[in-house]
Amino acid sequence: MAQEVHEGHGASETDELPTKGEAHEPGGGPLPDLPTGIAGLPRGYQLAAALALALVAVTVCVHLGMMFLHVAPANTVSKEHGKKIYDWVYPEFEQNWKLFAPNPLQQNVAVQARAQLRTADGGRRVTDWYDLSAQDGAAIDHNLLPSHTQQNQLRRAWDFFLSTHDTQNRPTGLRGEISERYVRRIVLLRIDRHESLARGESIDQVQVRSRTTVVRPPKWSDEKVNAKPVLRVLPWWSVTPDDLPLADDTRARRDVAAEGSGTR
Repeated sequence: MAQEVHEGHGASETDELPTKGEAHEPGGGPLPDLPTGIAGLPRGYQLAAALALALVAVTVCVHLGMMFLHVAPANTVSKEHGKKIYDWVYPEFEQNWKLFAPNPLQQNVAVQARAQLRTADGGRRVTDWYDLSAQDGAAIDHNLLPSHTQQNQLRRAWDFFLSTHDTQNRPTGLRGEISERYVRRIVLLRIDRHESLARGESIDQVQVRSRTTVVRPPKWSDEKVNAKPVLRVLPWWSVTPDDLPLADDTRARRDVAAEGSGTR
């Protein structure tokens, strides 16, 4: 009899024990499930978090829309709001491609430059042409992490120049003068890096040209193209004090600008 009572009492205690991982209130009942995440914050914080998320979502949507209009072909919306799209994209989000491009790039453009030097005795000598694009290509080949400068600086500078000058190499506005100075300074830095100047020599003028060749079609294509290179030669540009490289001033003294020979 006693044994039966003892067994019954034991079974009752086992039934009342909480299962593993189940939280209980001091009174014996299970704890209610508490909200997590934003729902677990006080009401004021919930409103602030909801507004922040909404602001981020709206900003992302506006950004994607602006970028789409920027790279898409010209349309009514982009023409009407072109100024706003331009201000949003440039300069941080500039893109160098277009959706649905009817004529993809089928040319190789090499930017080349040379310099006219003034010697210590007052004479003049002209350097050979330096293929700046080939220098960038050699620096990129077999380089797993090429720099942004090696990949884009010269190419974007030349595109900038072409977009702000007419076919006679005359600037079409203030941006044309800016692009000239930008290209000229890049050329000076490159020539100063590769040209061995004798003592007393200085760079007097620089000249830039582009050499454009058409990409040959594949062998299976019957398309006929003119493989003859096309040269676009710019006039000589005089060096001014603002154009001079700062990295190696002792190697290339700039007496020309100080003596007022920058205007020609």
